[in-house]
Amino acid sequence: MPSALPTGDPAPSSGELPPSALEGLGTRPFGVYVHVPFCAARCGYCDFNTYTPGELGSSASPESWLEGFRRELALAASVLGSVPPVETVFVGGGTPSLLGVAGLTEVLEGIRSTFGLAPGAEVTTESNPESTSPEFFAGLREAGYNRISLGMQSAASHVLKILDRKHTAGRAVAAALEARSVGIEHVNLDLIYGTPGETDSDLKASLEAVLSAGVDHVSAYALIVEEGTALARRIARGDLPAPDDDVLADRYEMIDDMLSGAGMRWYEVSNWALPGVGAECRHNLGYWLGGDWWGFGPGAHSHVGGVRWWNVKHPARYASVLATGASPAAGRETLTPAEALSERVLLELRLAQGMPLADLPSPLAAARAAEDGLLAPEALAAGHCVLTRQGRLLADAVVHRLLT
Repeated sequence: MPSALPTGDPAPSSGELPPSALEGLGTRPFGVYVHVPFCAARCGYCDFNTYTPGELGSSASPESWLEGFRRELALAASVLGSVPPVETVFVGGGTPSLLGVAGLTEVLEGIRSTFGLAPGAEVTTESNPESTSPEFFAGLREAGYNRISLGMQSAASHVLKILDRKHTAGRAVAAALEARSVGIEHVNLDLIYGTPGETDSDLKASLEAVLSAGVDHVSAYALIVEEGTALARRIARGDLPAPDDDVLADRYEMIDDMLSGAGMRWYEVSNWALPGVGAECRHNLGYWLGGDWWGFGPGAHSHVGGVRWWNVKHPARYASVLATGASPAAGRETLTPAEALSERVLLELRLAQGMPLADLPSPLAAARAAEDGLLAPEALAAGHCVLTRQGRLLADAVVHRLLT
């Protein structure tokens, strides 16, 4: 089942935020995340807060979820008061495309009517390739979506089978081409590398397929075997080998070489984009740079002015709590200055732009990391910390060194 929520402190039923959190609201980027918790089937590696029809039964439905979403929109407007128009929207899941054009249009219309959208707002929805079509993408473009993120994972059929993905090997590229053909401005393809049974040739073919689709953004994530998943059980039984760290490092370098060779540039450890066309995911940059966002839906996380909270996980509970007029927040926390600094280093250092050396607690630790080939010496000499490629491979360890 999906991973547990944090513990945190009790959240007020009103959803009220402390005045300090609301100070400066609008001076930081403000985004909206919407979590759609429905999937047609559960992938073997996935521990996201998602539910199949068999798991839900009659306890929840897209209709009850949409009603809860409308109520949470009203709650957010009441809690936040006057908010500038939304700069980024990201509809994720789960499988948002299962809502269809009508459902996704209603989601965006609700955000637009409640908050308004800033001129040039980035509006993204994730989609599974098998639940899309040219008509689907055309409908989304008409509704106002200008960015699509497709879960490709691999172009190798046997890798998709191990991951329990339902789409055929070529469907993700076809879907990307369909999205581009109807005028969707930005298209991302997600890859997972290091799946048991994947070879270097498999990954090379996947990257070639991605590049053939002409997308302007690629996300590539090393396979993480999450406790409690079907994949974890298969590995524990010895049916499949566990991912190998050295293989994962080699695969990352292959990805970086091929995407860079095709003109893409890394801007976050696991993300590459074509430069000069606005292809970087602005919504995710809002997360990484400490912006504000409200997360709608079961299990969704929010952050405003140093206060972070998260909703109850189950769709039925989410809808029933909101039906009483209460906030669906299950808990929250207010970051201390030390926690805020640790989180800032953890997130900003993953970006190609890095972070100022002066903002770190120990410049000496940064100098030693540069000596070890983990931070770029020329950037450090200019007062900035930027990961080298070796540093990207060891990003979490570098962060630990810089904070201790």
